[in-house]
Amino acid sequence: MTETLHIIGGGMAGSEAAWQAAQQGVPVTIHEMRPAKGTFAHRTGDFAEMVCSNSFRSDDDTRNAVGLLHWEMRAADGLIMEMATAHRLPAGGALAVDRDPFAAAVTAKLLSHPLISTSYEDVTELPSSGNWIIATGPLTSTGLAQSIRQATGADALAFFDAIAPIVYADTIDMSVAWLQSRYDKGETVEEQTAYINCPMTRDQYNAFVDALLAADKTEFHEGETAGYFDGCLPIEVMAERGRETLRFGPMKPVGLTNSHDPQVKPYAVVQLRRDNKLGTLYNIVGFQTKMKYGAQLVVFKLIPGLHNASFARLGGIHRNTFINSPTLLDSQMRLKCHPHIRFAGQITGVEGYVESAAMGLLAGRMAAAELQGRTLDPPPSETATGALITHITGGADAKTFQPMNVNFGLFPPIDAKGGRKGRKDRYLAYTDRAKAAFTEWLS
Repeated sequence: MTETLHIIGGGMAGSEAAWQAAQQGVPVTIHEMRPAKGTFAHRTGDFAEMVCSNSFRSDDDTRNAVGLLHWEMRAADGLIMEMATAHRLPAGGALAVDRDPFAAAVTAKLLSHPLISTSYEDVTELPSSGNWIIATGPLTSTGLAQSIRQATGADALAFFDAIAPIVYADTIDMSVAWLQSRYDKGETVEEQTAYINCPMTRDQYNAFVDALLAADKTEFHEGETAGYFDGCLPIEVMAERGRETLRFGPMKPVGLTNSHDPQVKPYAVVQLRRDNKLGTLYNIVGFQTKMKYGAQLVVFKLIPGLHNASFARLGGIHRNTFINSPTLLDSQMRLKCHPHIRFAGQITGVEGYVESAAMGLLAGRMAAAELQGRTLDPPPSETATGALITHITGGADAKTFQPMNVNFGLFPPIDAKGGRKGRKDRYLAYTDRAKAAFTEWLS
């Protein structure tokens, strides 16, 4: 019988890695510290729990890099994408997910698989033998993180990740706010009205920014420096970069018309996205924050429509660690100094639910192939999955390595000849080329 593959961590990457390996006929044990040992961000002991946003971002697989990654994972029979699609919520062109049923469904599928077993424990040391995938994500336990540092001889890089607040829908004043997806995007009325929009005048916007800048913030411990991933900046950090920054970021008013007063263009708009299927919870889009809880209650209630809002969860900030993958990992995602150990997910330096799951998919398939006496080469760099693994295992500069979402800048350049010179046509050429290459890799 094939030797067991051990996976530390039951998040997006660990869940996908376990599913892929088991589907290849390899027995798997998932080692997960929850619920015996929790984290400040998790609420359950389910696998693949979504702790920040409930969105997998754009689902457009024709001109968008993350949508292309969705397509590739579906083509590879990915568990995360299957369950995300089954539990999707209206969100215009985005793939938003009803987070609790999604995690419960992923957990049920894994626990019912005949080749998958679980061990609920906190693994604090790098294993010295066996076949392992470390997919512990951004909240790697202190003991294991220290063991990784000791084994590699390199300090794990660190940045700080922020969480956006969630509001009870029935406490939002809909005489002020209105339902609309930006540019009315979506094929159904439900998708075209997937967001709640709160408008601001110039004076309201300036008062909000003033309060945001003056609010009490979480202080860092001595010796810690605040390095943020640009895709998840706290709103107050964005505001510090310039008074108008938020208006050109998460509070941009474009593509929206206030149904209460169509003739007046809002100066800025705060959007809230549905967070569960019932529509009882909405998260404030792009409003990750490091403000203290008391300050959040004051500042967020300055937003028109949220003056009487109640919060199911306030925002927060936590330390996030990842390894210097270009230095430490080989092309098979193995730790060079301990090749019986692979890494997958956000700890490798990819950013986002989908990217993390995609690296879990690859690690699971590669590990399964190795245990069966085969070698599975990475997907071509022309694919979204291949572009990510190429980036983290040598494509990026190790000296400046930072977490990265999938984007077309990671792909080999496309030939702009033949009439495809515009950006949209160029992106379509990227996705067409990637789909052909990924289909060939799968075969």
